[in-house]
Amino acid sequence: MSGKVLAVVLAAGDSTRMKSSKSKVLHTIGNRPMISHVVAALDESGADKIALIVGRDGDAVAAAASTGKLPVTVFQQTERLGTGHAVLMAASEIETGYDAVLVAYGDAPLIEAGPLAAARAKLDEGYDLAVIGFRTPSPTGYGRLLEKDGELVAIREEKDANDNERRIDFCNSGLMAINGAKAASLLRKIGNANVKGEYYLTDLVEIVRAEGGRSATVEASFEMAAGCNNRAELADLEAIWQKRKRRELMVSGVTMIAPETVFLSFDTVIGQDVTIEPNVIFGPGVTVEANVVIHAFSHIEGAYISSGASVGPFARLRPEAKLLANAKVGNFCEVKKAEIGEGAKVNHLSYIGDAVVGARANIGAGTITCNYDGFNKYETRIGADAFIGSNSSLVAPVSIGEGALTASGSVITENVPDGAAAFGRARQVTKEGYGREIMARNEAIKKAKKAASKG
Repeated sequence: MSGKVLAVVLAAGDSTRMKSSKSKVLHTIGNRPMISHVVAALDESGADKIALIVGRDGDAVAAAASTGKLPVTVFQQTERLGTGHAVLMAASEIETGYDAVLVAYGDAPLIEAGPLAAARAKLDEGYDLAVIGFRTPSPTGYGRLLEKDGELVAIREEKDANDNERRIDFCNSGLMAINGAKAASLLRKIGNANVKGEYYLTDLVEIVRAEGGRSATVEASFEMAAGCNNRAELADLEAIWQKRKRRELMVSGVTMIAPETVFLSFDTVIGQDVTIEPNVIFGPGVTVEANVVIHAFSHIEGAYISSGASVGPFARLRPEAKLLANAKVGNFCEVKKAEIGEGAKVNHLSYIGDAVVGARANIGAGTITCNYDGFNKYETRIGADAFIGSNSSLVAPVSIGEGALTASGSVITENVPDGAAAFGRARQVTKEGYGREIMARNEAIKKAKKAASKG
């Protein structure tokens, strides 16, 4: 594939069927806006620039399309007069000079670089137009691609097709590549002599043929060509994307015991020989090194997990959690903006936030770092080999020294030196018989309330 490539991405639809307060293309697949998936595929296919056609939420759509390295120029479409009209919104950019113009859709997030590059390559073979199609055993409702002697001669919409044409299972995805030198001229020849008075890109096939040019087809899978119109289809696309991502990771050396219950993000990175148990969710920004075990029902986002670590079951790692080698975060624990040192253990029922936990430290069950005063957050530092007794409350800012110990049930408000033991709890007082008095009094109160409710 050679030459300069402009990708025109259509993202101006009103998204009526999504029944949403935001543009359809901003809804996510794998925790990434649909439009961002499309731009990533175009980048990988060799596009040089994006001409983005927007309608509602134009600024937000442009921001989502600008997350990669491709420069993006935005064009506003105020009227909805068909796909041909939408592409012509970018006429000023098209006319600056490109060898190829790729047309893509912001609501078709599963498209991959392969078919896009193949369509572009058809132009190098002398075709003026290359349309990406797909095959389906249920083609009803789709425009059919009509071929003759290896060339595309027309795109026939369902309502205009005869019986023989309706039996064709090769359908139009709407994705195409256009000869850049002729693109603006060809687009301007599209008419609107139809019931809706709109300008359709599908007319380009016959326009090219009438001018003595040739059109070709490129085949993609049905999944790659699938668009999204409503929440049900969004869920279908999510399921397809998740299945793809799971397979990619398993082929690379990751074990998933019940892969259909594991949910991944677009940027999830997982190393070899990692085992993931059922019902694990990865939010954005997660990296897992090799030889880690993620136990069942864990939720992880924005976290870095080093080699040999163990997480869960029922653990939550929030943004900026970092587990060093062989660290352990066990059941019903939450870690946020905290580093858990090499070989350190946070085994049960604990919250560690805004903290640094040293190597081999042991955090007892029920321990919490009290990091927030209602206005500001403060840091807790726990030294290497420290032992934090169960049900300790560490009130930040506070530092626990290396090899130090806090007694179970302590509220620690002052720094603890290296090797020291801290007791931050009240002395126990036992009053003989007072327990029975309290229970008798409480029982009497209950009976009085019950009698009053009946009266």
